[in-house]
Amino acid sequence: MFGGMQDWPLRIMRLLDYAEREHGGREIVSRWADGSTTRTDWRGVARDSRRLAAALERLGIRRGDRVATLAMNHSRHLVAWYGTIGMGGIVHTVNPRLFEEQLVYIFNHAEDRILFYDHVFAPLVAKIRPQLKSVEHFICFDPGPSGTDAPAEGESRPGNLGIGFEALLAAENGDYRWIEGDEREPAMLCYTSGTTGNPKGVLYEHRSTVLHAMAEVQPDIFDLSRRACVLPIVPMFHAASWGLPFAAPIAGCKIVFTADYTPSVVCDLLHDEEVTHTAAVPTVWLAMMQYADASGRDFGQLRLITIGGSAAPPAMIEYFMKRGIRVGHAWGMTEMSPIGTVGAPPFDWEDLSFDEQVSLTCRQGRVPFGVEMRIVDDEGHALPRDGRSSGRLQVRGPWVVEQYYKEEHKAIDAEGWFDTGDVAILHPDGTMQITDRSKDVIKSGGEWISSIELENAAMGCPGVAEAAAVAVPHPKWDERPLLLVVRKEGSTVSAREIRDHLTGHVAKWWLPDEIIFVETLPHTATGKLLKTALREQYRDYRLQTA
Repeated sequence: MFGGMQDWPLRIMRLLDYAEREHGGREIVSRWADGSTTRTDWRGVARDSRRLAAALERLGIRRGDRVATLAMNHSRHLVAWYGTIGMGGIVHTVNPRLFEEQLVYIFNHAEDRILFYDHVFAPLVAKIRPQLKSVEHFICFDPGPSGTDAPAEGESRPGNLGIGFEALLAAENGDYRWIEGDEREPAMLCYTSGTTGNPKGVLYEHRSTVLHAMAEVQPDIFDLSRRACVLPIVPMFHAASWGLPFAAPIAGCKIVFTADYTPSVVCDLLHDEEVTHTAAVPTVWLAMMQYADASGRDFGQLRLITIGGSAAPPAMIEYFMKRGIRVGHAWGMTEMSPIGTVGAPPFDWEDLSFDEQVSLTCRQGRVPFGVEMRIVDDEGHALPRDGRSSGRLQVRGPWVVEQYYKEEHKAIDAEGWFDTGDVAILHPDGTMQITDRSKDVIKSGGEWISSIELENAAMGCPGVAEAAAVAVPHPKWDERPLLLVVRKEGSTVSAREIRDHLTGHVAKWWLPDEIIFVETLPHTATGKLLKTALREQYRDYRLQTA
């Protein structure tokens, strides 16, 4: 027996249809790498997406084919998403910051048939093109005044590398009806950053994406509405820009895209476009904080920043809260579409002291409806939500991965739980606190030291720009923490000063055995500290105190 309601599949194109119909005039702004700005709106994005869908079919793309993008954030990239999905294809966002061999592997593993790319990545595309086995057409988003991204004299390139994106759209009249189908059909392919082994593909569905987008607009997640103006600093190739391009049409909010993350450029956009919401990894906010302090500029009408990708230091959270900006501390991963938890003020927020508010915001928040979460010990036994027990973090839900793309075995256990690889604590109020990645935790004398907490405490010390804690061998304790520190420009902060600061923030036995000052620290393609490289570099490091 079935109910009596209409069967309305949760297809992604219904998001764009809604935005076109109900919020058609709300602006979509793109600030390009050359400093120019273009403007469209939801009505224009819908029109161009239909044109692109028709163009893709004319190029021979069929339902289920993969269409790759190698691009930064802009409205044409957004059109490529919706146009591809609308004709039944699978949009595959590729991270241009990956190593060339990883890029080649990803393109070939996905078997992409078309590659849309930004002109700035043309040299990269030309370099790896001979190794791409399945790509038939190369189309430039921003080819320049000539309208083409033609090959250099004497250079031979297969496919339509000379076609510009706008020229491709101009050949179509936009009279197109979206492909319909089951809500569980695939729509987007995102690969993990591949810090260990080859990147793995996560194949998002129409249904999972729409459910994820519906969760994101909630006040306790991204707090989106028609009055919001969102600047997604997180790249569109990074876990679907945290789902914002799919959530924004539900709210009908204004979007501001930029391909230039220079702090002065971002600050200009915050003011000029009256941005109210942003989202980015901590390294971006570190640069913004330093720029604001040096220039004396404020953040305009900004009222909510979402920080994710890695844990935000308490000093960063306090910095923005003191300026009246709400911090949404988020946690997630590509395998979760990517939102897992986001922090928001609880019902008794006003009863808490400022320090208590900061402390609570340092946790990664609570799960939205659609995610279940637990922590387990090494034997797989569930641990209590007591705010003390630390265990491996597991999740399940309708937008959590079940099986990686083209892999034979499922990524979940018999009960549907996916092991995130993170170590966490669950508190009685339902908030979650990441203590480390399971492979990054420092095991000293049989006890665990959280590298994340040690790093965040160090970054609260005046003069410290960035810090990384890694485990190094010790003859007695097995492992001990080594702290690598990047000083702020002009700072002369000493190891003793950092150690004195840490003494008031972490247990004495957590204090690093040595502190080394470095010019820079390596980061992954998504802005996280590249701990694998640091562990390899200091694998045989001999502590002077050992």
